[in-house]
Formats: sequence, structure tokens, C-alpha cells
Amino acid sequence: MAMALTGGAIAVGADRAPVSGPAASSAVDPGVLGNGTLDASIAAIQAHLRTQPKDSGSWATLGLAYVEQARTKGDPSRYPQADKALSRSLTLAPDNDQALAGRAALAAARHHFADALTYADQALRQNPYSERALSSRIDALVELGRYAEASQAAETADARKPGVPVFTRYAYVHELRGDVATARRVLQQALSGATSPGDVAYVATQLGQLAWNQGDYKTALTYYARALAADDTYLPALEGRARAQAASGERAAAIRGMEAVVSRCPLPGPLVELGELYEARGAAGDRARARRQYDLVNAWTALARANGVNADLDTALAAADHGDRAAALRAARAEWARRHTVHTADALAWALHVNGCDQEALSYARQATATGYRNAVFRYHRGMIELATGHRAAGRASLASALELNPGFSPLGAAQARTALEAAK
Repeated sequence: MAMALTGGAIAVGADRAPVSGPAASSAVDPGVLGNGTLDASIAAIQAHLRTQPKDSGSWATLGLAYVEQARTKGDPSRYPQADKALSRSLTLAPDNDQALAGRAALAAARHHFADALTYADQALRQNPYSERALSSRIDALVELGRYAEASQAAETADARKPGVPVFTRYAYVHELRGDVATARRVLQQALSGATSPGDVAYVATQLGQLAWNQGDYKTALTYYARALAADDTYLPALEGRARAQAASGERAAAIRGMEAVVSRCPLPGPLVELGELYEARGAAGDRARARRQYDLVNAWTALARANGVNADLDTALAAADHGDRAAALRAARAEWARRHTVHTADALAWALHVNGCDQEALSYARQATATGYRNAVFRYHRGMIELATGHRAAGRASLASALELNPGFSPLGAAQARTALEAAK
């Protein structure tokens, strides 16, 4: 099914690409791995390689599978295994595009986006139609803040290898520019053509996230339900549903859902969300429960760094509100030195704010909102910084805009935004 869009048609493909973020990439093609679980597929590849140790393609597939396993389980210790498998593939078959694309996926998973771009380009020189390399190239450009180039890369990928992975990236590039209507239309048409459970769960979750960002919780919950009907274990949909439930006032259900998510995949985002849900509930012992979640973020960060992951953005976001504020600022500055995205601009602005550097923070808060990306957290951060720098009218407008866009954007932040807005009248 093709769709006529500016710059070309985007078609829905059958490759599974379950991800937690709109621009993240799936490592593994289940057509290669088979129909079993990822763990079972990895065991099968390992068994095959014991009898055929010179099979470069299987070593590349194993490396990609380890990347996916690390992502789905929140376990960065798989990345060194992925590195070894991909290196073995390249030793056996130098410059093979499958392993180079795997290198790109691994570098992106470790947040080494400049390296991811380099490997993606190397893979595409060997095979211009490599879907993994085309997708990783878009991801890398987005995460480096090179949005115009990312848009061009998405159009190129669509022309060469249309499918769900490219389709969803195309939508995300438009969302970052504030073009929600195009992003929604692209994703809805993708969902209408999706046939595999993986594709349905993935695209429906992206539509749920898009609706959540606009404060449309009913629609978000509908899409998350569709995703979970296709795959009731799909973590991004479970996480999204919990966030939408919390914003809709279903706090007990949200807490149960987020507890289930972090028990399987203890990543910083869900851990902080669960901690804030505990704090917002305010029952006896909840502050201690919240602190345990925030402490787990620190444990994950240490594990991630030990396995080659650049975790500075995660550190900055979590520590600014719930940890060492000075460390948050160091991490945010380090991340900004590497890449200029709306997310790093927002993280640096907020880290500066909590450290009392509001004048410097203001320019970064403005950069975070400059593309038109409709994000209530960014608007909340900008509003608080504007109030702190004496721009009262602008601050009130930003806070009101955040709450109008997504009134339940954060268990704690939304309440703080309302308090600050009332005090600024």
C-alpha cells in the first residue's frame, strides 16, 4: 500500500520494528530469526554457529539480535557481546553490509550517533538498499539534531526501501517540526496496511504516543489497546498505557502497569515515572519507594557506562529533578557538546535552571521549542525559566500552553506548573 506524500510515496512493509521511541530502530528481522522468541532465536543461531563458525551472515544476525535483546530487556551488558559478534562477521567478510549496518545499530543503541552515521554510510556504500542502514542513518541524523538532513534521508529511504521502519521515521521527522497532522496521517495509513502482530503493535504504539503528546488520552488508550491486542507483552505500549492512565486519573492502574514495566525493563524513563507516581500518591512509605526508583536510575547509568553507553542525557534528565544537580549540569553540558537536538537543549536548559543559572538557561529553552515540536515538558521548562528571569507574561503563556497541550504531562511537573501559573497571576 503506497501513499502519495511530498517527496515520494511511503509504503507499509512487513518487517517487524518494535521500538520504544519513534526514531529508534529495530535490530532484528524475524524473517531471518524465525517465528520464535528472541531468546530462542539467539540460542538457535548460537547452535548453528557452533557447527558453521565461518558463517559471516549468521554472526552479523547474532550481533543484531544481541542489540535488540539489550534494548528489550534494558540490559546494556549485551552490547559487548554484540560488538564481538559483529567484529567476527567483519573479520570473516570485510565490509559486508549486514555487519556494518549492525555496527550502526549498535553505535546508535550506545548513543554514539556520529559513529552510527559513519557505519550507516559505509553500509550504504556496499548496499544502497539496506533497510537497516537507511533507518539507522535517519536515526543518527535526528539524534545529532541535523533535522533537515534527516528529512532528506527519510525521503531517500522511502524511495529505496519503503516499509514500516522508514514510514515511522518519516512521521517522527514531521512531528519534530510540529506537523502533527502529517505525522498522524502517515501513521494511520501505516497501521491500516500493517498485517503482522509486530507491525500492528509498533505502529499503534506510535499513534498512541502521538495522541498522548497532544493530551488526547482517550485516543492514546485506544491505540495502546490495539497494540496490546496484537502483542500483550509489548513494553512500549504497556508503558504508554500507564502514562495515559495516570493522566486520566487512574493512578492505581498506572502504578500497577508501570511496576510491571520496570520489573522487566528498568530503564530511566519508566523508573522516574514510577517514582513520581509514588510521590504524587503521597501515602506512607511512598517517598522511600520513589527514592528506590531514582536510585535504580543511578544503578542503570553505571551499568550502561560500563558497557560503552553514553548515558549523559539520561543522567541529566533524571538527576536534575531527583538527584545530584551539579552532576546533571555536567552531563547536560557534555551531551550538548556532542549534539544539538531539541532534547539536549531542553535538558541543558533545565539543568542550568535547577542550578540557578537562569539567564544562560533561557536561550537553550528557546532553542528546545524553536522547531515547533509540540512537547508539554519543553513548554513547562521554558515557562519556569521565563518566570525566573522576570519574563512574567511569557512565562505565564508558556505554562498555560503546556497545560493546555497535555494537562497530565508529568505526575509532579503538571502540578508544579499549575502552582507556578497561579502564583504568577
